[in-house]
Amino acid sequence: MVWFDGGCPLCRREIALMRRLDRRGAITFVDVAEDADTCPASRADMLARFHAREGESVLTGAAAFAAMWRAIPVLRPLGLLARSGRVLQVLERLYGVFLRVRPRLQHLARRLERPRASA
Repeated sequence: MVWFDGGCPLCRREIALMRRLDRRGAITFVDVAEDADTCPASRADMLARFHAREGESVLTGAAAFAAMWRAIPVLRPLGLLARSGRVLQVLERLYGVFLRVRPRLQHLARRLERPRASA
């Protein structure tokens, strides 16, 4: 199970791609805004970091992305590589950088989504 922010244009795009890649339907994608009943944490926590369940464990951040990748055959090698502590550390640092710039990227993505007014 993967929880995502359906109000985020970046998240919607990424999850749309993951759904296309998940041809076996191995992952249940849950929009936190629409289905808070299945969330393992508060809505604020769920929106602050990416969450995924792998087996009985709920993972966050880069570890959650790696779990999602492991469930998708074409991305599985990346997910397995992320089981290395060093690789996961690097991915988590990169995820931290992304979280800091995410609001600006969301703003830009929303601007790009808006239909342009005809002249």
